[in-house]
Parts: sequence; C-alpha cells; structure tokens
Amino acid sequence: MEGSRNPDHDKTSFWKKNSKTVPGRPSPKKDVKSSSKPKMVGATSFQDFQASVSDAWAMDDDDFCIISGLENTKISKKVSQSAALNVLNSHRSSTDTPNSNEKPESGEMEHVRNSRIPGRPQQLHCLHPPQDEDSESKLERFESVLANPPSHQELCKLSWSGIPVKVRAITWRLLSGYLPINLERRNGVLERKRQDYWNLVDKYYYADHDETNRDIQHQINIDVPRMNPSIPLFQQKTVQIMFERILFIWSIRHPASGYVQGINDLVTPFYVVFLQEFILNNQAFETFQVDTLTEEQLRIIEADSFWCLSKFLDGIQDNYVFAQVGIQRKVHRLEELIKRVDETLHRHLKQHNVSYLQFSFRWLNNLLTRELPLRCTIRLWDTYLAENDCFASFQLYVCASFLLYWKDDLMRQNDFQGLLLLLQNLPTQSWTSSQISILVAEAYKLKVMFADAPNHLQSNTGDS
Repeated sequence: MEGSRNPDHDKTSFWKKNSKTVPGRPSPKKDVKSSSKPKMVGATSFQDFQASVSDAWAMDDDDFCIISGLENTKISKKVSQSAALNVLNSHRSSTDTPNSNEKPESGEMEHVRNSRIPGRPQQLHCLHPPQDEDSESKLERFESVLANPPSHQELCKLSWSGIPVKVRAITWRLLSGYLPINLERRNGVLERKRQDYWNLVDKYYYADHDETNRDIQHQINIDVPRMNPSIPLFQQKTVQIMFERILFIWSIRHPASGYVQGINDLVTPFYVVFLQEFILNNQAFETFQVDTLTEEQLRIIEADSFWCLSKFLDGIQDNYVFAQVGIQRKVHRLEELIKRVDETLHRHLKQHNVSYLQFSFRWLNNLLTRELPLRCTIRLWDTYLAENDCFASFQLYVCASFLLYWKDDLMRQNDFQGLLLLLQNLPTQSWTSSQISILVAEAYKLKVMFADAPNHLQSNTGDS
C-alpha cells in the first residue's frame, strides 16, 4: 500500500513485524498461559499482571489513510547517527564537576547527578546546556527546508533532535505521511482527508448504536474525563467531546480490537501539537480555552489528530495483537539488553524479585506517555516520528536508557516494594527537553551497539 509502512522493512531488528494485520484485543477472560504463547523469563503470570495494566489496543489496516506521492522511506543509519552525535557533542562539556559552584538553571531536574547518565557505562561531561529546539537558528533551518518540497531524509535528519513549536504541526503531518511532500497536492489532500473524517463522524457517531457500540461509547465516556487530570485543557467539555469522537471512530474502524483503555494517551500529543498551531503569543496550551477557537479550527485539530494517530500506529501494530505477545517479546529483549549493558543493576532487580514485566510493560505499551510530562512526550515523539519505520525498534533502546538513568536511585532501594514504587512513579516532573535529548542520544548509542548484532544479547547462562 503506497505511503504505508512496510512490516518487513528491518531485517536487523530483534523481531519481524507481524505481516498479518488481524489484531486482536487482549481479553482477561482468555487464558494467555497456553504453551503456544512465548514465555517471559523471570516474569510472573502475564494474566495476573494484565489485570493492573489495561491500557492496550490493537489496530487494523488504515484504508482511509492511503496517501500517494510520498515515498516509503525509512531514516538511514547516517541520519540517526549524525543527529545523535550532535546532541552528545553539545553535552560533552556541560556536566558540572563536583567542585563547580555553578547552580543548575531553573527548571532543570533536581535529581540530575554526574553519574546518572543514560546509556551507561559511558559518562559524558559538559559545560553548556543543549541547544533548545526552539532556537532561532534551528527555526530558520526548518523554515528554509519547508519552503521548498524537502526530501524525506532531510526532514528526518533535521527533526531527530527536536522540532520548533512554530513548525511542529506541519512537520509532524509530513513525517507521519499524512501530508504529501508535493506542495501542489497538500491543500487538496488535507481538504479531502478532513472531510473523510467528518463523514465518518456523521455516519457512525451520531447514528443509533447497537449494543456493542453502546458499550464502547460508555467506556469512552468513563475514561475521557479521567485523562490528564493535572492539565486543565483536558478537563474542558469541548476537548472531551472531541476525544470521544476520535476514540469512537477509531473503534468503528478497528473492529478487531474496538476501543481499549490507553489509546487516549496516544491521541494527546497529536491533539496538543495541532492545537498549538492556532495558539498565539506563546500562550501555554495547558490552560488554553479551546472555545475561543473557530468551529473550522476545531474541526481541523480533531480530524488531523485522528489521521496522524492512525498513521503513527501503523508502525507498532505488532505490539497489539491478541495477548500483546509483541510487547512481551520486547520486555524480554529489554531484560537481555540491561543484563549485558549493566549487570549490576540487572542483578539488583532480580535479587529483589522485580520482574521487568511489572514496570516496562506500561513503558512499551504507552510509549512512556505516562512516565513523562506531556511537553517531554511531544519532544520525544519528534525523534520517534523522525525514526519513521525504525521507530518500533528504537523505542526499546529509549526504554533501556530510561531505566539506566535511574540506576543510582534504584541501587539505594533494598526491597521489592521500594523498587517497584520507584519504577512505577519515577520523578520526572521537572524534566525538560534537555533530558529527552540526552535520552534519545544515549538510546541511539545502545542501538548502534546491539541492534545490528543481536547475538551480543544472547547469554550462555541460564540465570536471570
């Protein structure tokens, strides 16, 4: 399908994508302990843990999202390497020494220490903070590239280290494959796709619902008011109705899974990015009143959020087949990776009976959206979208770097309860784009070391 992702694109990744687009919704009524299912090393019953993590979803082919004119291009290793090395070099002198009298800038995370750098065992030393993604020079580079039809590779390379807010909406549309590269086709495609969405709303959302759809609608109506309770934006009735429509149409178009709790987490970054396109004077989106926008602006935000979400999930659909065996495999790969990179931390977790499934399932399932402030999630997704077809495998290394970041804190916990409470409530409230830039750069280093040499992760021992 032109413009879609190729599930067999990455032969060097840990796993192959599921070529059959027949996802199934995880059901607590099913027995996932069948011998035909892959078993997790060191994990307790997946069915037991699944009861506390009910935020999964599946997806089907997105026939309405076929966009012609955009090559099915994935980001090259040189693109990722160049962007990652730029971030690392910019941090090489920015870490304070123990004798430094300079205090961290306001807003920097209070828990940052010299020894806690993701992607151990290497440590970086720096004097300067990373260049902000909204810097004037970077914005000028983006505007120059976007002024003419950019190559997909060029746009990915520029976006990997962060996208300025002013041009993020159009860049995300291009990276998602929702907006054609060809300038002459853009207006026509956007008009048609937006109208397609509202045709679906008119046909299904406002129609009489059968029993199944009534149940879906009921669950959505329960979940939406509870999302992001600390952000006033998402408590506005207009916003909640928009999310309800997006989620309901999603479930109609993906009957194999229907609506599953947690998908709203994946809508929020797109919604905010397209909302910011209409916010003037750098006003904070967290408190913005959407009722001040025109009806046409609201329709654009909602339709574009729906379609870009659909395109984005194309790259991780192997995670959400029945029983989510794809995520289970990735949890096991994460455990193997940490064991090779930092055996001390791995043994500490295992000695206190902490299963990787107990904390990393949510990380992989929700793409760290529940672990990070929303602004940091959006910055992280700049890199995810720039990774294009390689995003699904790159996410594993981001999770590994995220875990390694907290080694010092984890090593001070000497019991199961303390470790699990920390892992499920990591103090990222003060994180900024600076931490995310380091995180993705260190994730790239891990990818270079292990993605192209998966045998390095194989252990000859049977211990966990």
